[in-house]
Amino acid sequence: PLSDSLLLWLSRELSEGELALLVLSLRLRRSTTQLRNVLRKQRHWEKQLAAKKRKRKEEKQRRKLNREQESGASMDNPPLTKQVIKAITKERLAEAQSTGLKLYVDLSMTDCMSDKEISRLSGQLRRLYGSNRKATRPFHLFLTDLREDSGLYRECLRMNDGFLNYVMDITEESCLDLFPPGNVIYLTPDAEQVLERVDPDKVYILGGLVDESIQKKISYSRAKELSVDTARLPIDKYMVKKNNPKNFHSKILAINQVFDILITFCDTGSWTKALETWFPQGKGYVVAPDDFHRPLVTAAQT
Repeated sequence: PLSDSLLLWLSRELSEGELALLVLSLRLRRSTTQLRNVLRKQRHWEKQLAAKKRKRKEEKQRRKLNREQESGASMDNPPLTKQVIKAITKERLAEAQSTGLKLYVDLSMTDCMSDKEISRLSGQLRRLYGSNRKATRPFHLFLTDLREDSGLYRECLRMNDGFLNYVMDITEESCLDLFPPGNVIYLTPDAEQVLERVDPDKVYILGGLVDESIQKKISYSRAKELSVDTARLPIDKYMVKKNNPKNFHSKILAINQVFDILITFCDTGSWTKALETWFPQGKGYVVAPDDFHRPLVTAAQT
C-alpha cells in the first residue's frame, strides 16, 4: 500500500480529475479512515500555505505604510524616485566642494602596507564615501598622494563600483601642495592636543593606514614630518573603559569610523552622541556617565 507521505505528495501534484480517480481507486483498496487522514493532511497543508501568503502580503503592506509615514508621503506629497534622490545627493555633494568642511585622506603610507591591508583600506574608503553621501552637510573630501599606478588605486577600482564617479577630489599631490601647514590639523590617536571643536577654516587630515602589525605612532610621525598641528578625538574625556573577558581596550579606529564620529559631531554638536553612536563596542569603551568629564565644583566656588 501507498504511504501517507506519498499520497500527500500525489495530492499536490495531480490535477483534480486525476486526484478524483486516485481517490476512487483508493476507496476500492484502502480503508475509509486512511483516506480521511490523507485529505485532512491536504487541507492542513493548504491552510498553512494560505496563512503564509496572507502573512507575507500583510508584512509587505505594513512596510509600505511605514515608508509612506516616514517620508510623509501622501497624494499631495508623493515619495521621491530613486533618480530624484540620486540627483539631490549629487547636487549636495557638488555644493560641498565649494562650501563644505575640508577633509583629506593622506594615502602616502600605503607602500608599507600588505596587499590585505590595502584591500581593507579600499573598503574603508568606500564606507567613508558612503557616509558622506548620506550626510545632511557633507564634507569636501580629498584623497591625496593616490597614484594611478599604485596598488591601492587598482584595488579601489576593483572593489568599489563607480569609484571614478565619486564626487571627491583625487590627486597625486600631497596635502601640503594644496594648503599651507598652518591651516592643517592631522587627526591621530597619538596627539597630545584634544579636538574640542571643528574649525571651518581648518583642513583636517585622516591618515589612510591599515596596520595589522600595530606599529606605533605611524600617522603621528607622518604629521611631524609634514610639520603640521595634530589632534585626537576626545575619547578619554567622554568615554571610560568597560570590563570585558579579554581585558581588551583600544582607541585605534578605521578611517571611516573616525569620519562617522566627526560628521555626527558636526551635525549634533555633541561628542557624547557621536561617540555613543559610532565608537565600536568591541573596542572596550563606553560613554561615561553624565558627570564624568565635568570638573567638580567645590564649596569655595559656589
